[in-house]
Amino acid sequence: MYMTIQETAEFLGMPIQQVQKYVWEGRIRAVHDGEQFFINQSQFDNYFNELETLKKQIEDYLNEPIPPDRDIKDED
Repeated sequence: MYMTIQETAEFLGMPIQQVQKYVWEGRIRAVHDGEQFFINQSQFDNYFNELETLKKQIEDYLNEPIPPDRDIKDED
C-alpha cells in the first residue's frame, strides 16, 4: 500500500517536514510521480517488528529479580 507524505507522517507520528526531509535524504524510500511522493508502507514493517522486540527485551530486563549480593563480608 502506498501512502502520501502526509499519510506517512500520521502513520509514523512524525511532523510532515521531518518525513519530507527523510525522503529527500533517502532515509525513507519513495516514488515520485511528477506531482507528489508515494511511500510504500511495507518498508516500515521491519522497523516496527524490531521496536516491539526491543520493548519486550527491556521489559524482561526490568522484571528480572535482583540477585543477592555476593560481596557479603563474613567476619569470623
